[in-house]
Amino acid sequence: MPIEDYREAAEKIASFLKHLISLGGLRLKFRITAGAGATDPDGLEAREIYVEMAGPDSGLLTQRGGELLRALEHVSAKMVRLDNDEHDKISFDANQFKALRAQELKLAAQTAADKVRETGQPYSFAPMSSRERRMLHLALRSFEDIETSSSGEGLQRFVVAYPEGYDQRRFRPAAPAMGRGRRR
Repeated sequence: MPIEDYREAAEKIASFLKHLISLGGLRLKFRITAGAGATDPDGLEAREIYVEMAGPDSGLLTQRGGELLRALEHVSAKMVRLDNDEHDKISFDANQFKALRAQELKLAAQTAADKVRETGQPYSFAPMSSRERRMLHLALRSFEDIETSSSGEGLQRFVVAYPEGYDQRRFRPAAPAMGRGRRR
């Protein structure tokens, strides 16, 4: 179900965050942008509501790979009754954590595309969240001679970049070691 009333959705999220910050004794502030102003300038996220958080406790939000940011996104998406495939319409960030990660993914996409072109072989990325996999697929879409697919299951799901026209049936990707992509 799409977000029909941005103001109402933003107010629900703001109320939730105010309670969470107050009850948790957290030193955080937030700013919510909704509608056209929330659009991702890099086009890697389909966000319609963007929540920027800052303050002395913002480091808590970015620990463990931004796990708490993702949890806040998930709870907020449920509050405004978004379907599972629409959860990326709400995005939280703190200390530019996700913005910097998006830049890393774009750079990783460029590096992988170069390696695939150079070797003619597929390149497997490390497992990552569904949102980051989507961002990586979108970043790699800009390379006309590169195709992508996701492989693996659950927390071990990862992206594979292939040369255009590559017979993917010849390649059985295995999850690469955590933390780094690996050429196959």
